[in-house]
Amino acid sequence: MATKEEYQKTLERIKVIQGHLEKATRGGRLAGKVCIVTGAGSLNGIGRASAVQFAHEGAKHLYLLDFNGDNFPALVELLKKRYPDVGVTTKECDAADEEAIKGVIEQSLKEHGRLDVFFANAAIATGAPLTSTDREDLEETLRVNVQSCFLALKHGSEAMKVTSKDKPRSGGSIVMTASVAGLRSGAGSVDYSASKAAVISLAATGAWQLAKTDIRVNAICPGLIETGMTQITFEQARSRGSEGKIGQLNPTGRYGVSQEIAHAVTFLASDEATYVNGIAMPVDGGLAASHPVVPGRFH
Repeated sequence: MATKEEYQKTLERIKVIQGHLEKATRGGRLAGKVCIVTGAGSLNGIGRASAVQFAHEGAKHLYLLDFNGDNFPALVELLKKRYPDVGVTTKECDAADEEAIKGVIEQSLKEHGRLDVFFANAAIATGAPLTSTDREDLEETLRVNVQSCFLALKHGSEAMKVTSKDKPRSGGSIVMTASVAGLRSGAGSVDYSASKAAVISLAATGAWQLAKTDIRVNAICPGLIETGMTQITFEQARSRGSEGKIGQLNPTGRYGVSQEIAHAVTFLASDEATYVNGIAMPVDGGLAASHPVVPGRFH
């Protein structure tokens, strides 16, 4: 367990990371791009952090989706205040609802004649052990986590093939939120882990299905990140006074925050990643870099 001093340094470091964009000069990595982000409603979620970073990098328009739209007004207010040149449209819907996804894609084509980025981030997690997971739980987890990514891949890619005066060639970036739980066991429940392994497969297969279209498909694999989905883990640790142990199993020695995942998503969405395709990128503090070892054994 980290000492109080070490944990305090971790908190200070995380505070700097979370506030990075407040002082950073705006960039243009997504200049002119029309983007869709699902699962964008959680206050400290990866979707919200990515939407802010997309705006910071000059996105032309953001279509933000979430099953619960309660937090959208505050997000829109923040984006309009910081980035008044960025268009923002919010929609309360199920990311696994085919008609809803087709509708927002059609809206982006009608309003802008293009779609450049689809960040399929929406997901759920039960956190239940195998003995408490039934068939209905599995079906719902797969429906939300896998079907939403499938719809982004199927319909998003078709929209990215559309050309116009402003977009003379097919192209775009589809990014799916998977997890280190989809890479190997030990990071999630059975249903959740299976769904994230499927997402990784969708990204790899999708990249090949869309060969020579300049449409890239990649999966991002977060480790332990403090979001609404994982909040109970953090609350329980803090109530026990063991918060210094959170995230200690990776070489970075701490947990991550949504802004760190958003940086990686922004890279994959941008033209800086034009030769990055079909991968599952761990952003986990180094957790996936090793099999389990006794700390210090191989130092």
